[in-house]
Amino acid sequence: MNFTSKRVTLRQIEENDLNALWNYIHNEASPQWKKWDAPYFEHKRVPFEEYKQSFLNNVEKTNDHQRIIEVQGKIIGTVSYYWEYEPTRWLEAGIVIYDPGYWNGGYGTEALSQWVAHLFETKEIGRVGITTWSGNERMMKAAEKIGMKLEGRMRKCRYYNGIYYDSIRMGMIREEWESGQFQ
Repeated sequence: MNFTSKRVTLRQIEENDLNALWNYIHNEASPQWKKWDAPYFEHKRVPFEEYKQSFLNNVEKTNDHQRIIEVQGKIIGTVSYYWEYEPTRWLEAGIVIYDPGYWNGGYGTEALSQWVAHLFETKEIGRVGITTWSGNERMMKAAEKIGMKLEGRMRKCRYYNGIYYDSIRMGMIREEWESGQFQ
């Protein structure tokens, strides 16, 4: 299932997308996007064949948990979700814009808004959240623009390049989403 807004399309990952995704994610030892996406965790490069095989082994799960972000036919990133704790329906969403040419243009906000709407429409959940770090101001602004609120701040628990940062939790409950105020 594809979702298209003004400028952004979210669509399922296909096998012929894997080369482009692998190039963004694993081709470089230190890709630019990783400086914003939890840079305090090690970036592990994976050979293309291993990446492809993992996708092929998990196509069904990937199709549910992740979508490509596309602008005018060009892959620029991905959105995803994971269960923090599925028995209590605690779901967290994620987004990465790999291509720096699309940073600060509102594409991430547009994609995140579509993804959150999809999650509320297709999952029996009461809340969608994101977890980021205080060094990723773009992520916090995108979450705020779509109606997420600051729910938690664990102070100085992320250490990166000699500086302590906070871990940030933001979220939106179903009633806020249903009000339509931020859609």
